[in-house]
Amino acid sequence: MTRAELVALLRDLKFAVEATVHDDGRPQAATIGVAVTDELELVFDTVMTTRKWANLRRDPRIALTWWRRDLTVQLEGVADEPTGDELERLRACYVAAFPGGVARAAWPTIAYFRVRPTWIRVSDFAQDPPVIELVAA
Repeated sequence: MTRAELVALLRDLKFAVEATVHDDGRPQAATIGVAVTDELELVFDTVMTTRKWANLRRDPRIALTWWRRDLTVQLEGVADEPTGDELERLRACYVAAFPGGVARAAWPTIAYFRVRPTWIRVSDFAQDPPVIELVAA
């Protein structure tokens, strides 16, 4: 799978489960809407009272999983909170994918994270034998 094909697939799937780690080592997960730039940057919003927000500010490592029937995408990466022009560019990408994000952008406690992948695996178990491939991050 090419990066362009992966970008198209993730844009189609839209929702992922993200996993982070609490400071005491407990795993924590949530379902989130994820927008994807042409450069394979992942963008999501959250409020500053969520566990993911606190976890990512302390430890920016994150894992995400998307799925549809027998197809899964597993991804690990590093998150950051963009500012300035980068935030505006990424927020535009996010609201293009999730128009409801326009109203949330006005909330005083909204935050945006960008994830840059470090490891990606796509698995298609509908194939026989299954197709499991690493995609360059």
